[in-house]
Amino acid sequence: MGTVICINNNKGGSLKTTTATNLAGVLATEKKKVLIIDADNQSNVALTFGFNPDNDFEQGLYNVLLEETDPKEVIVKAHDYIDILPANDDLVGFDFGVIGDRDQYPEPFTIMKKTCAKLKNEYDYIFIDTPPSLSLMVGNAFTFADEVLIPYNPESYSMRSLIKVLQTIEDFKEQYNPDLNLLGVFATMVNYQTTLHQEVMQETRRYAIENGVKMFDTYIPSTIRFASSVAYDNLPATLGKNIQKANVYFELWKEINEDE
Repeated sequence: MGTVICINNNKGGSLKTTTATNLAGVLATEKKKVLIIDADNQSNVALTFGFNPDNDFEQGLYNVLLEETDPKEVIVKAHDYIDILPANDDLVGFDFGVIGDRDQYPEPFTIMKKTCAKLKNEYDYIFIDTPPSLSLMVGNAFTFADEVLIPYNPESYSMRSLIKVLQTIEDFKEQYNPDLNLLGVFATMVNYQTTLHQEVMQETRRYAIENGVKMFDTYIPSTIRFASSVAYDNLPATLGKNIQKANVYFELWKEINEDE
């Protein structure tokens, strides 16, 4: 039975897609079979692997969730060990489609769990890349997931966003998924030369300790290397030509496993 890990933060620019795809790359080097569910209509997961979401996918996650399409008919192979359940433009209408038909969807937060549960038997790990919001889609991801990993950008306003995410996860644990485990939080886009980033990371660590939340020592530095890998290799950096530049994600996964 595979493990489902949701990558979430309700703020954009926190490297959710970069984290999901690069951790998938780490696991691929270990010959683990991985699925990435792209729950964000921007389709950045597909772009990472060189697909054109506007032309390459006739169906996507929307069809699986609301039209009962078999996920196996939608999933595409992105790498020897990585598959994608892609997003398409239709995903924009997911929330309205569900909210507007409560008779058909009396349990709106359980749709992904019901339609995708059997995929856990097909993969060692499933990553869910979520949109930058606390939406119905994110609620579905929380209900389906076994674990949540939260990347955050240590800017002055990021703590407020992080606290809201943590509170939402606790709410979902109580109401929909008591087995949901918070893996922890880690900083991204860090420029450790700036006093602001140092102060916010220290503040976050204090909050994490006081609230029993794991904050990983590994952080992702501010760099263009991950974007460059996507642009030139059509792969996440952990599978690119200069794999040593992505060591930070190997270190993060090692730290995650040490705490399991």
